[in-house]
Amino acid sequence: MSALDWSAVFATRTERMRASEIRELLKLLDQPDIISFAGGIPDPSLFPVEAIRDAQDAILADPVTAAQALQYSVSEGFIGLRRWIVGHMAATGVPCDVDNILITCGSQQGLDFLGKLLLSPGDTALVEAPTYLGALQAFNAYEPRWDTLNVDGGNRTPAAYADAAAAATPGGRVKFAYVVPDFANPTGLSLSVESRKALLALAAELEIPVIEDAAYRQIAFDGEPLPAILALDCAANGGDIDKTRTVYCGTFSKTLVPAMRVGWIVAARPIIEKLVLTKQAGDLHSSTLAQMTMARVAETTFDANVLRARALYRGRRDALMAALAASMPAGVGWTKPKGGLFAWVTLPEGIDGAELLAHAIAEERVAFVPGGAFFAEDRMANTIRLNFSLPNESAIAEGIGRLGRLIGRRAA
Repeated sequence: MSALDWSAVFATRTERMRASEIRELLKLLDQPDIISFAGGIPDPSLFPVEAIRDAQDAILADPVTAAQALQYSVSEGFIGLRRWIVGHMAATGVPCDVDNILITCGSQQGLDFLGKLLLSPGDTALVEAPTYLGALQAFNAYEPRWDTLNVDGGNRTPAAYADAAAAATPGGRVKFAYVVPDFANPTGLSLSVESRKALLALAAELEIPVIEDAAYRQIAFDGEPLPAILALDCAANGGDIDKTRTVYCGTFSKTLVPAMRVGWIVAARPIIEKLVLTKQAGDLHSSTLAQMTMARVAETTFDANVLRARALYRGRRDALMAALAASMPAGVGWTKPKGGLFAWVTLPEGIDGAELLAHAIAEERVAFVPGGAFFAEDRMANTIRLNFSLPNESAIAEGIGRLGRLIGRRAA
């Protein structure tokens, strides 16, 4: 009997699935001589280990809460955690209740569910260029057509977006706009208030939702916080979240701990109800033990942990900016993020980020993510993303020094 040709039975959508360049680069963390600016990895010194241990011990020591934590549960999520999120969102300017919230297995699952719920093959998704690689992967499985969202400028009208979608696919239409408005992955930049309002106006003209990926919103270093897009949307609709078009994706991965995989979606009830059905079909519910633990930890340590993260990462951002200024040759530019975990570097023309990575690992033992990974199409090859949350200040100075020397050699 011959072996099954698996490629002949896979769905056509699998042809669009690609391995994450970031996930592959994380394997380099096991090599101690590599200085890595690759993954968006939180510093483990910030993990509230004792609070997590105390919370789980208390949950499991009580027969009632232990039974609840280890049993099947509702798809919407643990009510105690959703109540905490109600308060958190209220402080963000978003009035909501527990019925506007779905707990997800990290915000990445939320993006996958939204792609599944909103995209039919050939539908158009509006994304910035560059944008978060994980979102491109999540949406790509549902076979969209991509179009570039020009939020900060450009002269494209709503009709131009709609006409392009209809011309590309018979009956095709724009289905949503996706943005990371605060300290974006990969650029580290934020949308202005004017751009956020313009995006909502564009979405209203196109009659589409806005997916607001707020993964880095809390990691702010400089200036006053900008209003969440969902907060602006609520304000424009008299404070009624059920009249809004913004879908807010939050996560504890950058503020508390990533491995527990607890995220959430906040939106109008009609889309939450559909997302609950998607969750039921996908995995029934997120880990109840993880949710109950996170509710207790968030209640006691969230604000303090955010302040610690801001202070630590601000210092590393400053170290990265100083190292880039001291070490980069002429022709190299970079963003100056006011928060988050990343900076975006533009290399001299003719230097390919992917090719540079191979030389950086082999010659200088430095890793980063080539910028081309963050484009749905029309990739800018002469770009790279640098993460500054994991390496300490001395490693940043040393690693950027090595990288600057390499770029200088390649540009000569």
